Amino acid sequence: MSQLSAPALSQSAWEKATPAEAGFQTDVAERLDAAMKAGSLKNLHAVVVIRNGKLVFERYYDGIDERWGQSLGYLLFDAETKHDLRSVSKSIVGLLYGIALDAGQAPALDAPILDSFPEYKDLAADPARLRMTVADALTMRLGTEWNEELPYDNPQNSEIAMELAPDRYRFILERPFVIEPGRQWDYNGGATALLAALIERGSGQSVFDFAREKLFTPLGIDDVEWIKGNDGAFAAASGLRMRPRDVAKVGQVVLDRGQWEGKVLISEDWLKAAFTPAQRSTTGSNTVTNGGSVSCAKAANPGWRPSATAGSASLLFRAWTSQSSSPPGTIISQTPGNCRCRSWPNTSCLL
Repeated sequence: MSQLSAPALSQSAWEKATPAEAGFQTDVAERLDAAMKAGSLKNLHAVVVIRNGKLVFERYYDGIDERWGQSLGYLLFDAETKHDLRSVSKSIVGLLYGIALDAGQAPALDAPILDSFPEYKDLAADPARLRMTVADALTMRLGTEWNEELPYDNPQNSEIAMELAPDRYRFILERPFVIEPGRQWDYNGGATALLAALIERGSGQSVFDFAREKLFTPLGIDDVEWIKGNDGAFAAASGLRMRPRDVAKVGQVVLDRGQWEGKVLISEDWLKAAFTPAQRSTTGSNTVTNGGSVSCAKAANPGWRPSATAGSASLLFRAWTSQSSSPPGTIISQTPGNCRCRSWPNTSCLL
């Protein structure tokens, strides 16, 4: 196990506070190190804790890593190491959709999705498919058959099948219905792919260029990777790779109601809508919310341990209440996953 304090970075610098100043126990970082040494936390690569906009502490360890399913071997991590965000990518796409919507560059939430895909006239001839709306994609309630319960190295997994399909958007939109759109939540990376396509068609930019212009560059984030699928499309559901401090910046801008250094990057109305409950999931006890695929039944259990390969499901910003000594208003940025993550009021927990 290795542990180090990261140097200040010109594009990732935070004003610092001691644990005591931030309301933590003074030995919180040392206790984390001890837990790692004891083997209580498996394959934890990085922890960045931001409290009230100040860096309280950060830790970087070593372990096995991968890049979108391709092994990178055993690495020594530091503040400059990018990590697969996996399904946290979905939540960032959701934020981007709100930005595009406010700019008039994305369809309204009640718009039929197929209106934006005129090339699929045969699918639009089905009245049921015309009932699939943007809101249904944002809340993963398309009503179509989709199964990501299988391992992500299984070609029968729907996200993998989408990546292998000759036309990913037709593959998503032509899935058979299992229920009427808007009625049932099912974890669906294809829904996020549709949202990214809507952003691209409305803005005239790739989703990555749009993200850089509207979100990453204003946040001072200059080292990001977004992996493309075999068809050249950016993997909206799982392809982002970012540094831990930079992911924490995304959490901070959400905690600050969409503002960064006096400038509005994401509208407060969009963030409020994104965290408004839309449906109680039938798979666990989690509430499905309205914005940016910020929903995952698996994450309803505060003790759930996300898989390092499957990512951290689709929650970027969690807001349930749990018992903890960490004070409200804290960002805990942990990568890549495979460790216990709990959130508290006004807290962002980034895996």
